[in-house]
Amino acid sequence: MENKTKREVLKEMLRELHSSPEKLEDIKEKFSVLIRELTPVDISKVEQELIQEGIPAESIQLMCNVHLDLFKKAIIEDEIQVEPWHPVHILVEEHRDMLNRLENFRKYVMEKVDDELPEELSKVLVYLDDMELYFQKEENGLFPYIEKHGVVQPPAIMWKEHDQLREWRKELKKLSENPNENLKQIKELVLSMAELLTDHIYKEHKVLFPTALKLISLEEWKEIRKAFDEVGYFSFKPSPFYQEEQEPEFADGLVNLGSGYMSPKQLKLMLDHLPVDITFVDETDTVRFFSENPDRIFGRTRAIIGRKVQNCHPPKSVDVVNKILRDFKEGKRNEADFWLKLGDKFIYIKYIAIRDSEGNYVGTLEVSQDIAPIQNITGEKRIYDDKNQEV
Repeated sequence: MENKTKREVLKEMLRELHSSPEKLEDIKEKFSVLIRELTPVDISKVEQELIQEGIPAESIQLMCNVHLDLFKKAIIEDEIQVEPWHPVHILVEEHRDMLNRLENFRKYVMEKVDDELPEELSKVLVYLDDMELYFQKEENGLFPYIEKHGVVQPPAIMWKEHDQLREWRKELKKLSENPNENLKQIKELVLSMAELLTDHIYKEHKVLFPTALKLISLEEWKEIRKAFDEVGYFSFKPSPFYQEEQEPEFADGLVNLGSGYMSPKQLKLMLDHLPVDITFVDETDTVRFFSENPDRIFGRTRAIIGRKVQNCHPPKSVDVVNKILRDFKEGKRNEADFWLKLGDKFIYIKYIAIRDSEGNYVGTLEVSQDIAPIQNITGEKRIYDDKNQEV
């Protein structure tokens, strides 16, 4: 009951800050006393409850910065006690490297204006591209498990900041085409990136990681580590994590497919060898299956199974996802398709409403394929060519 009362007091303070930003300093003094008596889980849940009450995520981000100021001292020096194989240990080490690299580049840009700038920009742009592996590990590995334990909004806010850093990375690439002419904008952008990344890391160390460590079980952390290994690493390579591989759990016997029978193993292998990526979302918008062919266009990890499909997309595209699903459920449409360029690939994505024999909606199938090779096909081929065939 005591913690609940303190959480209510915290919510009142944050509501007051939202409605009267000019009271920031007065609130911070009271806040600094109260915040030390609450756990990271309490803080995360209060932020989530406020968003559910209608306070926008952008305001919550500003609120996060209030308690962020109280935690800035010695954040990176604070050791989080986990084993070297642990996903949190990996993220902490990547954080150290990211802070050092971006801070060094920030100092370089602020102090130097010479012909070396294009070369330094080129190096940091490569590094920022590699940071995508860090984003993917959190979004596809860690965040789904935090959400499974009922904490949804803090990961959503962290993802929103990932997307902001992605946007600034694109902008920096454009500015780097004429670095000396765009020096002022480059300086402003690098300052913004350094500030956001630093604040982002502070929040994760003081709120997100402690929350995750309190909620997530050891077996779940092992699954997260497997997901991390699938995504990959860029600035810190952890020691190998050995765990006995288990066969996927299927029902005994053959599966009756109507037009034939297959063993669960055969069925899985067939789905994984399709020349397209498929993902199935059930009638409750929950991800239930995806094919695991080695050349998937869009990366997936098993951590998404059981996750709401809305939480598997960047916040900016959730409205489109919801509209498609709503139209499918209401029977307004049975298909929706999109296509986009992705490097040398031309990706065709199709969403298909799955209905039973009575027309009831039971889920959505997403099918993705690189159609660039198909677009290049001309003429006819009526014979089997045994040249250049992989075995």
